[in-house]
Amino acid sequence: MVKVTNVNAILLRYFNPIGAHPSAEIGELPIGVPQNLVPFITQTGFGLRKELAVYGDDYPTPDGTCIRDYIHVVDLAKAHVIALQRLLNKKNLAKVETFNLGTGTGSSVLEVIQAFEKVSGQKLPYKIVARREGDITSAYANTDKANTVLGWKAQSTLEQALASAWKWEQKIRS
Repeated sequence: MVKVTNVNAILLRYFNPIGAHPSAEIGELPIGVPQNLVPFITQTGFGLRKELAVYGDDYPTPDGTCIRDYIHVVDLAKAHVIALQRLLNKKNLAKVETFNLGTGTGSSVLEVIQAFEKVSGQKLPYKIVARREGDITSAYANTDKANTVLGWKAQSTLEQALASAWKWEQKIRS
């Protein structure tokens, strides 16, 4: 076995990427039934899905639904550029560095639905169903290290990310 000692890497740990490029030329197009919340929301908003299933409303959160950290893909792309520059300029302090990329705050499923309704101007049909096995109550990033070491911070709001996802969905379906 050969031991590699001259490798430098930065690991970027994503928290729920959402949204699309502002041009609506690049976005998320899942094959089959979406497994992520936002594509399911946009497809339901467009009428491709009858209604959105909200898995559980009995979690110990303000509205009873799960909380996750949703980050705009453009913010992630900017973090990649900063991480690559850090490696190219040999600014890394260890052979392997790890950074959490998120907004640092969580949004509940119902908050995401409400934000989508606001940016799309339409009511989203949904129903509360049983919890999914294995779902945790809340997960959001501690971005302190990315903020201080990389000088990176997510800039886009949840509404901006959802608006870009909605613009993408409308463009690909038109």
